[in-house]
Amino acid sequence: MSEPIIRYQNVSICQQGLEILEDINFELNKGEFVYLIGKVGSGKTSFLKTVYGELDIESGEAEVMGYNLRTIKQKHIPELRRQLGIVFQDFQLLTDRTVHANLEFVLRATGWKNKVDIHTRIEEVLEQVGMSGKGYKMPNELSGGEQQRIVIARAILNKPELILADEPTGNLDVETGHSIVELLKNICLQGSAILMITHNLNMLDEYPGKVYRFANHHIEEVTEQYGKKLTKDEE
Repeated sequence: MSEPIIRYQNVSICQQGLEILEDINFELNKGEFVYLIGKVGSGKTSFLKTVYGELDIESGEAEVMGYNLRTIKQKHIPELRRQLGIVFQDFQLLTDRTVHANLEFVLRATGWKNKVDIHTRIEEVLEQVGMSGKGYKMPNELSGGEQQRIVIARAILNKPELILADEPTGNLDVETGHSIVELLKNICLQGSAILMITHNLNMLDEYPGKVYRFANHHIEEVTEQYGKKLTKDEE
């Protein structure tokens, strides 16, 4: 069996001198779809930030994509991030350029040089996320759901083994949110592992995956419980 993409053992995470999470044991394997649930402020986003090197690991052992997060040098963090896809709730598209130019910017920043290859890859990901023919649009000309599809297209440009999604349906209506999770599920079926924060517990029934709950500074796998109604204060 291949090595886990993410492996945390007895990890503690602090922010501004406060311990956010302690004694975390977590593994994510290639092609898995994993939900992170829990109250606001329970440490879900802080956990994701450690995965892409935005927040330091305080103690324990932590590896992501073969990188040791306890010893990784600052200059190697961009290398790690180039192997990940990140989907933010608030899109973070460049608003002064078209969809095509947003995607081209990422490809050129990650080493792509050939114009034909760049154009071909952009057309491929736009088709994959159901946005063919939208490359000429400016972000403000798109709906929230369309913008999130472009964000997912951006995340999969370099065919990452791991996609981190921080509440990707949080600003969307229910129907659009479902279509976004369905899209992520399809991407997962093609081999990318998905690590997704959500407060929409209905998703856990409709699009099953592993489920980890954040509470009281700890993480607990609750996959067996996800079909049951979890307490209201977790939504």
